[in-house]
Amino acid sequence: MAATIKKLSNTFVWILMGLLIVGLAGFGAVNFSSSMSAIALVGEEEVSMDQYLRELQLEQRRIQQQSGQSLSIAQMAAFGMDRAVLGRLISIASIDNEVRTLGLSIGDDNLRKELAEIRDFQVNGAFNRESYSYALQNANLTESEFEADLRREAARTLVQGAVISGVKMPSILADTLTSYIGARRSFSYVQLSPDQISLIQVVPDDDVLKAFYEENAEDFTLPETKRITYARLSPEMIMDSVEIEETTLRQRYDERAEQYQVPERRLVERLVFLDEAAAAEAKAQLEVGGATFESLVEGRGLTLQDVDLGDATHASLGAAADDIFAAEVGAVVGPLLSDLGPALFRINGHLEERFTSFEQATPELRDELAADRARRLIETQAEDINDMLAGGTTLEELAAETDMQVGTIDWFGEAGEDISAYDDFRTAASAVTLEDFPEAEFLGDGSIFALRLDEILPARPEPFEDARKKVLNAWDADRLATALQAEAQSLLTATIAAGDFPEGSAVKVEEGLTRTAYLDTTPVDMMNQIFTLEVGDFTVITGETSTVVVRLDAVLEAEESPEMAQLAEALGAQLDQSVSQELFSAFVQDAQLRAAPRIDQQALNAVQANYQ
Repeated sequence: MAATIKKLSNTFVWILMGLLIVGLAGFGAVNFSSSMSAIALVGEEEVSMDQYLRELQLEQRRIQQQSGQSLSIAQMAAFGMDRAVLGRLISIASIDNEVRTLGLSIGDDNLRKELAEIRDFQVNGAFNRESYSYALQNANLTESEFEADLRREAARTLVQGAVISGVKMPSILADTLTSYIGARRSFSYVQLSPDQISLIQVVPDDDVLKAFYEENAEDFTLPETKRITYARLSPEMIMDSVEIEETTLRQRYDERAEQYQVPERRLVERLVFLDEAAAAEAKAQLEVGGATFESLVEGRGLTLQDVDLGDATHASLGAAADDIFAAEVGAVVGPLLSDLGPALFRINGHLEERFTSFEQATPELRDELAADRARRLIETQAEDINDMLAGGTTLEELAAETDMQVGTIDWFGEAGEDISAYDDFRTAASAVTLEDFPEAEFLGDGSIFALRLDEILPARPEPFEDARKKVLNAWDADRLATALQAEAQSLLTATIAAGDFPEGSAVKVEEGLTRTAYLDTTPVDMMNQIFTLEVGDFTVITGETSTVVVRLDAVLEAEESPEMAQLAEALGAQLDQSVSQELFSAFVQDAQLRAAPRIDQQALNAVQANYQ
């Protein structure tokens, strides 16, 4: 029962949070005659300083667990979290006041049962008083305080259960939603795509393009843009100046011997037998009995994957190596000795020796080692560069005194092919303001950079000359879309006149599709528009990549299936839960209104000041 009480009570604690906006507006921030330990009086119930302090600490720990950051009381207050905590306590006190009015209590016997069922107080499955006292001591609670809280929580749960139990939404709403979701349509359609349209190539003059540009100015508007100057030092910029000793190159070459000195290999499968006689018999079956290597493998209860040795070197094949390397691809040789016994070997491939000399590998090794050393050099320079920036050195002066290079970029939030391709740069660029000073930061490839925001350009029309190519492409696309729409309208007119799609049309038929059905390459909104048609209606539906002429053939109700039954059951349960929550919310609002909460602002300020 304790677990049930806890679960039900916690279910509605977040409902109480939703009442804060309404409830807090009505609290009176006045002094009242009460004990010095209370910060609020709700009817005949008090919200104590200790309760408020504990809830603040719990909220602080909860935030730290979720975000990894610890907020001070001042920061919590700035976000309204202190008022949220207070509002939650006042809402709970309103229910407790209602419980007091109703005279509800679980009694001593039930209280003992509740305590005995709490796992934190158990040893070997039984209630243990020492564990009970120790747990309360750690929580800074006395037994009387905890037991009083447990009584109140149990009583609140009784009230909650009385309010929400048996509450059900009329089935007509769930039935209506199920019918809407499961409704189906059968339809026929002809799909037209741009590649079906033939247009004469036309090169428009500037007057035509400018007119189109002005008519569609919103399509050629540049977004708000940050004009940024940056200095960057990348490993590639200093690699050529990095000296790599030949001994270092040879050491790395030797470490990569397996990569640069690959011996001749064979792709081999090996089928091992208990003795040489069994292996010889299997080989005879291959030669005169009509068996295959695959059938021999299957006869042993194995698969080809079980007998695959992959690419084997001469040294790895032992005594069988000479015969295997002398055989042709596709041959089965043996019986030959292996480390597991007599075996038959099938050769599936011949891989030639691959040898890369030190001289051939040197450029690759030099670039790799130089890049590593360049990254380390940049790391050692980072602190000096930051010191220079902190001392007032500009990015331009930095480039003159170091190997860094200066560039500018007009950035509007998108990744590009330049420095904006790096996540770290985009993060810094999105956060920089006109008041910020440049700081050195690293990119993922080991580069170091610093940036400065020079100005913020508002959204503005892109100059026609700069946008000419974009305008021409858009004009061509619009011309093609207009032709495609005209073709679709012509087909629609002919279809309506004949009562059916013209002979020779590529008609596609779909049966019993729901609103959520997806048909590849068709307009995204096609299914939604089809559900607005009457049986026999024709219409044109236009999308970005294709246009369709559609006829609705049949309206079908939701099919009766286990899936639809499960959907109806889930919708019904969700609706019942929603109406239960709304009903309980109304109950709490009413209880809170009648309890007329009052806050002692002096006591509240004292708690927050001490908590600082």
